[in-house]
Amino acid sequence: MSVVDKSEKFNWFVRVGYFSRAMLYGVLGLIVLTSAGKISQGTDGIFRAIEDFPAGTVILWIMVLGLIAYALFRFCSPLFDIENSGSDAKGWGKRIGHAGSAIGHLALAYSAFQYANSSGGSGGGSGGAEEAAAGVLSVELGGVVLGILGIAFGLASFNQFKKAFTGSFMNRISASAPDFTRMLGGAGFAARGVVYAIIGWSLIQAGFFSGGAEQVKTLGSAVASLAGEGIWFTLVGVGLLMFGLFSLVLARYRIIPELDSDGRVPAFRA
Repeated sequence: MSVVDKSEKFNWFVRVGYFSRAMLYGVLGLIVLTSAGKISQGTDGIFRAIEDFPAGTVILWIMVLGLIAYALFRFCSPLFDIENSGSDAKGWGKRIGHAGSAIGHLALAYSAFQYANSSGGSGGGSGGAEEAAAGVLSVELGGVVLGILGIAFGLASFNQFKKAFTGSFMNRISASAPDFTRMLGGAGFAARGVVYAIIGWSLIQAGFFSGGAEQVKTLGSAVASLAGEGIWFTLVGVGLLMFGLFSLVLARYRIIPELDSDGRVPAFRA
């Protein structure tokens, strides 16, 4: 298989991942704004809502494959530096952050798989996270692992807010993208910053302060924890919906790094 063929397959692989991310965040934002009661079910509520769509099970299977594709794309950053982040402290910080994103999206893919693979969906998005956290806490230094993961989410939260403010994400988007892309991305990254901060704090509580595995929050349960915060809950919902639309733009206009002959440190081309 030629390098061109590999790059083309990789390109579509990543774009399906962005489409799946668009579905995930778009549905999450819609649930918050139209049927907030479902979000009390945490991540399970997101996939239950998708399952209720026409051809919902088919959509879930597409999301499973897409979220895995996106996760593998993110794993390429720490392994091969395909985003040209570099190997200095700042570069490795970005690459480790991408690895964390990969792990998070694999967890979401597994939750989607549980629903797609069962009629009525036994699910387990939030429960699965608690079980995983309990397993980590049961081993020596497990609390430290969760605590460090919480700090990583905290740093990722800061990075989301930074992207929202600076608009640096536009450097990876084609100039042909719609004019409103900057606005969608800014609002979306700010909303994700809030959600990541909640997830990070829940992990720090579970890991360093003996809060227990039940403290750990997933994407859905982190948003659900804002349900009593009035306008802030609504603003985060709007931001997440906009991030879903932003991800849909990325599925078309994201500049995907092209693989070179050995698959390492490729160049970007609009």
